[in-house]
Amino acid sequence: MNLKRVYAIFVRQFYLIRDNPTRIFQMLIWGTVDIILWGFTSQYLTTIAGPGPNFALVFLGAVLVWDFMSRTMQGITTSFLEDSWSRNFLNLFASPLSISEYLGGLVLISISKSVIGFAILLLVAGAIFGFSILAYGFSVLSFLFILFLSGIALGMLGVSMMFRFGPIAEWFIWPLPALISPFVGVLYPLSTLPGWMQSVGKILPPSYVFDGLRSIVAGGEFQATSFAMGVGLAIFYIIIAYIVFVMAYRRAVRTGIIVRYSAESLS
Repeated sequence: MNLKRVYAIFVRQFYLIRDNPTRIFQMLIWGTVDIILWGFTSQYLTTIAGPGPNFALVFLGAVLVWDFMSRTMQGITTSFLEDSWSRNFLNLFASPLSISEYLGGLVLISISKSVIGFAILLLVAGAIFGFSILAYGFSVLSFLFILFLSGIALGMLGVSMMFRFGPIAEWFIWPLPALISPFVGVLYPLSTLPGWMQSVGKILPPSYVFDGLRSIVAGGEFQATSFAMGVGLAIFYIIIAYIVFVMAYRRAVRTGIIVRYSAESLS
């Protein structure tokens, strides 16, 4: 892997964001709206529930870390869409650029966007609601690594779908985090779910994140087993997603689709 080529993909996406204020606005607005909505909702629930659990810590923390995973995924898929909208694939892959270098660049810009967005949302939550994710120690941050890996896997899967079916498949990409959220217990433990949903949740890495975070919030210790399971599953899905992406890319090259890649269906 040539790191200069990876950096070139990163720089291209960076310039696109820097030179277009609407892209910067899009990075911030939806997460901020979620924080404000769930922040005041949790404050109201805490008020009517009386002494007991602090819903602000539970809900705001869950929304923040889930938004981090969504941003990681969208950092990859939106960067891919930028190349799709500009019909730039033929230019990129006519160069010595490899698949791993291209994906590496997308992951790098995704890291930058998700970390910056997460930091801004932490500031918003702290300024408005006095929320601090570090109130329960730095061990909480370790679970973000699982969500980061999960976001990469989802992002590569989304890109593979668009490579296979064309940019028209993007309608299915945006709701991907929402589709899996009921199964991973973002706001409730898995035991709340019916048996078949629990079985699905146990094979999804984010489930172990929220299980571990709830244990810490309840005063328990860091769950090394949950962390290890989450990391292992996330890495497994990244490998699967990468294989699927390579297969979709090779099919696009073999059939000539990459030359006429457009917003129409490519089936």
